[in-house]
Formats: sequence, structure tokens, C-alpha cells
Amino acid sequence: MPVMSVIEGAFCRSGPWRSFARRRVLPWALAGHPLSGDVLEIGGGSGAMAAGVARAYPGVRLTVTDVDEAMVASAGERLAPFPQVEVTLADVTNLPFQTARFDAVTSYLMLHHVIDWVDALAEVARVLKPGGALIGYDLTDTRLARAIHRADGSPHRIIAPDELRDGLRVAGFTEITIRPAWRGHLMRFHAHRPGAS
Repeated sequence: MPVMSVIEGAFCRSGPWRSFARRRVLPWALAGHPLSGDVLEIGGGSGAMAAGVARAYPGVRLTVTDVDEAMVASAGERLAPFPQVEVTLADVTNLPFQTARFDAVTSYLMLHHVIDWVDALAEVARVLKPGGALIGYDLTDTRLARAIHRADGSPHRIIAPDELRDGLRVAGFTEITIRPAWRGHLMRFHAHRPGAS
């Protein structure tokens, strides 16, 4: 499982990004979808978004994962003041959690770092409770996104909106919404694991 490039890692740990992520990106990414119960953030990086969730939704029990040990350490330090938050090292394609554990899973600008992102979506579906939601955003497959990732050398597999929609369907998600943003360079997504029949 790949980790972020040095450039991306430094950016994700920077103060300006953490502030911008908490104040602007998180509300935009959630798009009015409230969080409650047990929430998993996959690829949580340095914990910037998780800190915003912990402040905005103090009743949420939040589990933050990342595959990069340096990011897990950084997030662990940043999130230590929040007793309702747990940070753990985990590969999103093989999550160490029981089936149907979480009410929601969030993914903020990380899915394109997962080469086997279809496997990651299947794992997300597995750990979601019936009726649970996947909420997040990511880069779209544009010339700019490809150029940036080639330049910084980070492993990536940037996804087109139609590919993401197909991958979510294959993983068993329903009620799929994908909305392009920022002139088509980003996409917000929201999908549900079907409820118990």
C-alpha cells in the first residue's frame, strides 16, 4: 500500500492546510450530511479533517486510519485532546474492523492514492452498518491532477466520476450521488450501503 510523497505529507501537516480544511473543506465535503454514532475516516493523514469533525460533532465516536506511519503519529498527537477519537494504522483494502461496525465512513482527498481503490470500496461497504453512508470527496481524472502527481512522484490512480460510480455499484452501494466541483477538478460523493431487508 503506497504512502504519500514527501511534498504531499508536508502539505498535509502544514498549519494553513489544517485551518483551511477544518473551516472550509470539511463543511463543503459533508455537504449538509450530519455525522453521528461510530464514524470511520479512511486515509486521515495528519488529522486535520478529524479535528474538525471532533469539534463539530463531539458526540461522534471517531476512528481515524492511515497506512502511513508518519501520518498516524502526526494525527495521534493532534487528536490526543479528543478522547472520543482513536487513531490507528490500517490499510483501507484490508480494514481491521468487524463487519457492520460503522454508521458512516468518510474519505477526504485520499482515494486516488489507493491503487486498488475498488477493493477499498468493498472494504468500506463491509464495515458499514446497513443503511450507513460513505461521504467524501476526491480529485477527478484531469490533466492537471495527473501532472501534479507525476511531478511529485506519489503513487496514485486518479478516478473519473463514471469510474467511481461504477466502482461504488460493484461494491454494493446504492443512492449514489457524485457532484463535480472546482471546474471539474474535484468531485464530492455520497453513497449508502443498502439497509436490512
